[in-house]
Amino acid sequence: MNLNSLVVDTIKNLGVPVSFQNYTGKEPTYITFFEYNQQGEEYADDTEIGTGHFIQIDIWSKSDYIMLVESVKNSLIKAGFWRLSEIDLYENDTNIYHKGMRFFYLEEV
Repeated sequence: MNLNSLVVDTIKNLGVPVSFQNYTGKEPTYITFFEYNQQGEEYADDTEIGTGHFIQIDIWSKSDYIMLVESVKNSLIKAGFWRLSEIDLYENDTNIYHKGMRFFYLEEV
């Protein structure tokens, strides 16, 4: 399984660019993401049968992003991700609103 492809395929139809780690385009609203942890979650006979993927989705915008946040959250949950946490941030140096969202995905090996 390719986790990056799963994330992109799940949220690419929401009308904003989606990029792994870094976005270099010109759109004022965009999404970046990365995997911040990966670990064995389930074992049978000392063999890993389930891998846990912990990802962070970051929404960046110069305007209101509340509807986009809900769409991202609903899309990922529908695709089998579990929401762990969310935080509202503001980047003073760029005047960009920033929503950090963390999710967990269990991959059966």
